[in-house]
Amino acid sequence: MKPLITSFLLIFTLTLSAQSNQFVGEYSRSLSEKEKHTIEYKLTLNPDGTFLFHSYSKIQGGNSAEDNKYGKGKWSVKDNLITFSANKKEDFDSKYTLDFNNSTARFIAKNPRDKSDKVVKTKLQFLESEIFWMKSIDLFKL
Repeated sequence: MKPLITSFLLIFTLTLSAQSNQFVGEYSRSLSEKEKHTIEYKLTLNPDGTFLFHSYSKIQGGNSAEDNKYGKGKWSVKDNLITFSANKKEDFDSKYTLDFNNSTARFIAKNPRDKSDKVVKTKLQFLESEIFWMKSIDLFKL
């Protein structure tokens, strides 16, 4: 009986880790207008449950020519919703200033059972964030 329970727990644990691996990776988005304005977002979800975010903007005629903003913290997933959190003591310093607390993104990918030719780009669609420009942003998996 003991080997049966141990086997079941091992399979259950492997299944859970395999499911979260589909979310791990790099996501990005680049917006530009005829080489005048450029905005780039890059989000990396690490397998250990941490994330790094970088936003780069270069807007001609704006207050500053180039702007880099960074954020980091932890992420967790439940029902294809990824929740981001940041610890004020550990994740913030002079470089990492973006607060991803209360940010949520939906993971969107083609259903593995869908055998059609329909193309669905894997992406994260931000639903909520206290960072006002992150709401409704789609970041595509590389």
